[in-house]
Amino acid sequence: MQERALENLKITQLNSMQEAALEAAQKQDLVLLAPTGSGKTLGFLLPTLQQLQSNTSGIQALVLVPTRELGLQIEQVFRQMSTGYQVRCFYGGQATRPEKNNLVHPPAVLIGTPGRLAFHFREQNIDGATIHTLVLDEFDKSLEYGFEADMQFIIGQLPALQKKLLTSATSLTQIPAFVGLKNPVTLNFLQDTLIAPDLEVKAVLVNDTNKATTLFRLLCKIGNKPTLVFCNQRDAVEELSTFLTQKQLAHGIFHGGLEQPDRERALLKFRNGTYQLLLSTDLAARGLDIPEIENVVHYEIPNAETYLHRNGRTARMQAKGTAYVLLQPGEKPTYLPLSLPVESLPTNIILPPPSPWETIYISAGKKDKISKGDVVGFLLQNKVLQKNELGLIDLQEHAAFAAVSRDKADRLMQSLQNAKLKNIKVKMERAK
Repeated sequence: MQERALENLKITQLNSMQEAALEAAQKQDLVLLAPTGSGKTLGFLLPTLQQLQSNTSGIQALVLVPTRELGLQIEQVFRQMSTGYQVRCFYGGQATRPEKNNLVHPPAVLIGTPGRLAFHFREQNIDGATIHTLVLDEFDKSLEYGFEADMQFIIGQLPALQKKLLTSATSLTQIPAFVGLKNPVTLNFLQDTLIAPDLEVKAVLVNDTNKATTLFRLLCKIGNKPTLVFCNQRDAVEELSTFLTQKQLAHGIFHGGLEQPDRERALLKFRNGTYQLLLSTDLAARGLDIPEIENVVHYEIPNAETYLHRNGRTARMQAKGTAYVLLQPGEKPTYLPLSLPVESLPTNIILPPPSPWETIYISAGKKDKISKGDVVGFLLQNKVLQKNELGLIDLQEHAAFAAVSRDKADRLMQSLQNAKLKNIKVKMERAK
């Protein structure tokens, strides 16, 4: 089954960390420390898959995550593995009733944030007696976000636990006793050069009185390449967004102050290329799987640990990337090399052209028995679009989002105004 799962993920060979995790987890509890972007998700999903039994009902594996985005990412990877086992992801910000209904026939793997899963345990919607494998992904972030009480409660509801897998991108000074690790193996790949990213770091000197102007010049030079700009606070993200909007530079924003649908929509558009630029707080520094990011920009200087996590968003899994650090006169964090190449900025600014992609919203999804293939057939039926003008499709419970050629988006929606998707009359519009 593992070979088929890797084939479905288009992975021909595991890296050294994943192989070591797979071997160690067969014997005892595991603490896996590895950098952001090194493939930790497979490092615990493959050992978890080995523990699953096809002739068993009920939830078998529970995965606790600090954020909804990380949970959805893990769910997506597990679905892509096509193991035959059902998986669900529960998190705050959505209704609890559909989740309760999904637990009538429990999935083999349940992923969720501690607060939401604790709710379902308290409501007795989850039977912990069948759960034999527990994964605590980005464990340190869950503690940092204040989930300790919920995690302790959840672990107390799992009497049949046989295996515990903990992951983190930082060294853990102490693991709380309530986790109940039994003679764990610790694998520390945080300094492993074999999976270290191929990352070039450049300084961008801020000579203008307006730091945002320096960033704008840099972004125009970078052009239409996937770029993630980090700020320290959500207010800075909003202010920078206002400035770039005035400059007519298309972008998305991502921070904890946004409503969950807005956050998910921003990531969706960034992944499918509608936005090539995303402004974010450090909420996006860990856990988000967007492997195509070429550039990370440190608009504001973070601490040393956060700096490493931000850089881990690019140069992922043997790809190359560049990190730009905006430095004002006299500003030089101690964690930066003594000598950094300085990026020259153009005096004549040319605004990058718009992305060739636009995201279309379609008002039908999985709950309507719609597949990605159905969406493809629906969008191509009138031959307004060629196959190469249809990009990534994101299928959700009650909706679908498709990247289509920007130049043909309006014509496409007009041509499909009265068409039906699998006998369903659907609403279509540009995704907001």
